[in-house]
Amino acid sequence: MRTSKIERKTRETEIFAELDLDGGSYEIDTGCGFLNHMLELFAVHSGFGYKVVCKGDCDVDFHHTTEDIGIVLGEQFKEALGDKRGIKRYAHSIIPMDESLILCAADISGRGFLNFDVELPSAKVLDGEDEETIKRVGLFDTELAEEFFAAFSRCAGVTLHFKKLYGKNTHHIIECVFKAFARTMAEAVKVVGGGVPSSKGKL
Repeated sequence: MRTSKIERKTRETEIFAELDLDGGSYEIDTGCGFLNHMLELFAVHSGFGYKVVCKGDCDVDFHHTTEDIGIVLGEQFKEALGDKRGIKRYAHSIIPMDESLILCAADISGRGFLNFDVELPSAKVLDGEDEETIKRVGLFDTELAEEFFAAFSRCAGVTLHFKKLYGKNTHHIIECVFKAFARTMAEAVKVVGGGVPSSKGKL
């Protein structure tokens, strides 16, 4: 069973998360509407079973919540993949979202590295325009998208590259990044053989 269940508690966040690389339902509650949306896209487009509930210091901002969820998701991938026997290991996707076009490539190598070549036009993403939505969701610092993937790649031991081929709308660009990430990781973790996909015999 390629699954992982993690509970992580710090002075900044409390997180409970479950991951099933072979499928299942999803449930997302991070306290941040925009991050909820991005993680729902990740779950839907990867086909993974994914549950995450986070109580964070959102009265400060969404930094700790976003980074710590990335940390936990990375740890879950590492745990669920075990010795990585039989996985495809390498994968890439080029995904459009309206005017945006993002390339994502991954190597489940055991070496955490992120190249985030994604220029974002705006420093904030406002998820909604009415006063009640703004009050509930607040402003999401767009630089946190990179922080999420940096935390994930470091803790998962995954080499991850993103490149923006085109894009003008910040919301669309980040959405495209998460969709490309989902499709790429779904392909990379597929079981296609019996051995460890490395000339060293170990990942």
